[in-house]
Amino acid sequence: MSEEKKPRPRAFRLDPATGSDFVVEDRPDPYQAEAELLVGDAAEQAVEVAQGREILRGGGFSWVGLLFSALGGLATFAFGLWLNGLIEALFARSAALGAIGLGLAGIALLALLVLLGREIFATFRQRHIALLHIALARAHGADDREAARKQVGELAKLYEKRPETAAVRKNLGELRGEIIDGRDLIDIAERQLMPPLDHSARSEIAAAAKRVSLVAALSPRASIDMIFVAFQALRLIRRIAEIYGGRPGMLGAWRLARAVGAHLAITGGMALGDSLVQQILGHGIAAKISARLGEGVLNGMLTARIGLSAMAVCRPMPFFAQKPPGIRDVAPFLFGDGGASAETPKV
Repeated sequence: MSEEKKPRPRAFRLDPATGSDFVVEDRPDPYQAEAELLVGDAAEQAVEVAQGREILRGGGFSWVGLLFSALGGLATFAFGLWLNGLIEALFARSAALGAIGLGLAGIALLALLVLLGREIFATFRQRHIALLHIALARAHGADDREAARKQVGELAKLYEKRPETAAVRKNLGELRGEIIDGRDLIDIAERQLMPPLDHSARSEIAAAAKRVSLVAALSPRASIDMIFVAFQALRLIRRIAEIYGGRPGMLGAWRLARAVGAHLAITGGMALGDSLVQQILGHGIAAKISARLGEGVLNGMLTARIGLSAMAVCRPMPFFAQKPPGIRDVAPFLFGDGGASAETPKV
């Protein structure tokens, strides 16, 4: 007697919307769910590696660092000797001129100390955001209630000087003591606090991509394209960092740009699952119309890609309850999607 083939497992649920008593659904493939989980873990790992390389790295010994430190010290001594000679010469000519020169030197020194203090503060603030990102990822993965409450409190404190977040921060403060599940608390914090910030970041990416694509399509020289794209990329990275709570100075912006570059390098192979094929197709269609238009579209997509990496690196928490945006989400106009809008965030 031959055995009958067992039917594939199915799930039954009531569906009053369709008017039928039962709706038969195929059970989701567990291997597919596991694959999606691995993709998400890989994306988060890429962000943390990029943050660790450039934002969280310590100032260890290196011969290159020693060389630049020595050269910087010599330049400082040379400038100090020149300034001392200048002030002495001013005093030799006139006491009033010497006093004015000494006062200007003091003002310059004060401004230098203020700028240095701002750089140090900005570096530590960006480091704090990166550590908060990692801590929230760990608390969400472990479903740690106490860690989730602590990190959500830190997240709300990060935006305590923004009046528009007052209602959300008050609500999160009440929910911290009511919600038992740590993962749920972090998801709620993301849904309530992050959408306005994500919306602003996506708007900045869309505007930068529009500017770059337009200038690249109209500029007569490729060198102008490169300079403008580099300028817009640095400006976009800095702006996104400010949206999410960081205020990078010159040194901080440079380290942040390197972190974004590291994230782009790590996720280069993962772009196949995003919209790389669409980019190639879009560039091919545009190139048939005009070579300059094709270059503009491709430069716009590159700018959008840089913005998305900056968004992932600067965001104080990973994408948990919300789906991370792709290039088509923030810059649909590059694909000819006139009906889509980058101004509407996904909640």
